[in-house]
Amino acid sequence: MTLKQKQYINGEWVDANSGKTRDIINPYNQEVIATVPEGDETDAQEAIAAARKAFDGGEWATMPATERGKIVRKIADFIERDREELARLESLDTGKTVEESRGDMDDIAGVFHYYAEIADKNGGEIIESPLPNSISKVVHEPVGVCGQITPWNYPLLQASWKLAPALVAGNTLIMKPSEITPLTTLKTFELMEEAGVPKGVANLILGAGHDAGAELSTNHDVDLISFTGGIVTGKKIMQAASTNAKNLALELGGKNPNVIFADADFELAVDQALNGVFFHAGQICSAGTRLIVEESIHDELVEALVERVKQFKIGSGFDENTQMGPLISAEHLAKVEKYVETGIKEGATLAVGGSRPDDPELKDGFFYLPTIFTNCTTDMEIVQEEAFGPIITVEKFTREEEAVQLANDSIYGLAGGVFTNDVAKAERCAAKMRMGTVWINEFNVYFPHAPWGGYKQSGIGRELGKLGLEEYTETKHILQNTKPEPLNWF
Repeated sequence: MTLKQKQYINGEWVDANSGKTRDIINPYNQEVIATVPEGDETDAQEAIAAARKAFDGGEWATMPATERGKIVRKIADFIERDREELARLESLDTGKTVEESRGDMDDIAGVFHYYAEIADKNGGEIIESPLPNSISKVVHEPVGVCGQITPWNYPLLQASWKLAPALVAGNTLIMKPSEITPLTTLKTFELMEEAGVPKGVANLILGAGHDAGAELSTNHDVDLISFTGGIVTGKKIMQAASTNAKNLALELGGKNPNVIFADADFELAVDQALNGVFFHAGQICSAGTRLIVEESIHDELVEALVERVKQFKIGSGFDENTQMGPLISAEHLAKVEKYVETGIKEGATLAVGGSRPDDPELKDGFFYLPTIFTNCTTDMEIVQEEAFGPIITVEKFTREEEAVQLANDSIYGLAGGVFTNDVAKAERCAAKMRMGTVWINEFNVYFPHAPWGGYKQSGIGRELGKLGLEEYTETKHILQNTKPEPLNWF
């Protein structure tokens, strides 16, 4: 592997100050695939200082937006060029199928291309002033130094949603990827260096969140924190960021409903119910794990799902026949197992799955069978808590209003789906569902032009789209009096 297995601070590839390292393992077989520095708060402080210096005194923030866009476009081009290497690293690191990883790389390149394209489209506007002989304009400026913390499930995809808009807006940044899946982010920082991102503008620190990551939240030289991850950590970051009132962008997950009406295309609904959950073994913040099904088709739909699930091919992400890979770690596997135990204790019916596979070829990996629970109600922990695994809970409804009420019965509001051939019904439900994204006869579709984020405790702010760029800008009003005269009041 030619990957630089170091941190990237102030334009230099460096080890951790402590000298500590961490082994990165393949969740398919627990083999060590890389050894990287284990940074701490001192590494973070150095990266913050470099980013602060580069923002306050460097060329990046004042560079024409078109020039920043050209550099970001080069990054996109390099990601396309190195697609296979990046996909291989992502699958080694996360266990997902390499075909999924290839799709991720295409999406990631698309994100960089999108923000490169709109880099110079956010120049501001002239607005009307009540004062005669005046010019009143609104301009958008970079926030400053941005701390960016990304999760382990979609390491580079989530990084791209933060890196691309931050860079085109003229910010400097410190990124801390998940300590267990840093490899594609490391590779992309190599590509950013190759593309000509100036020294100190983009910095990469590695290590655990409570060491390296926490400093980004508390340090007063950081102007913005963007975090994607769990709700517990997100709340801690909010508290820490309040010490200097940092800007915040938080995506904190979801428990996403997928409402299926009896008049839906049955085969489509079955297919999308599976697609909505079992890609990447259910380790998706937008997974449609709460299936809410009209009672008249409930039994038939569950039977169809169970039969399909039993046929899943589970295995190595590099086997072209594999449909679902492992969970990310032993710790996460134990969490998923506990979640299933809870569901059984709560009285839900286990329709399929609910255990590790017995295939001896999978014994060294963190595998868990795709699982479906029926007879679920909203007072159950398994219906309310995010499992982040290959698990569906099924609830019933008889009326449209009941379906919407069930869908909204959650502390989360990230995304949801509605399957029906009645357009008016679909629009009514979408209007009433308290979520940042609602898909109609579709599930888990993202693209760079559309904003992504949640209602309620699913987070603050938006990524992607023009709103994703606005998160990395401050808005300033400038009023110029072209013929000033004294008031002579005092």
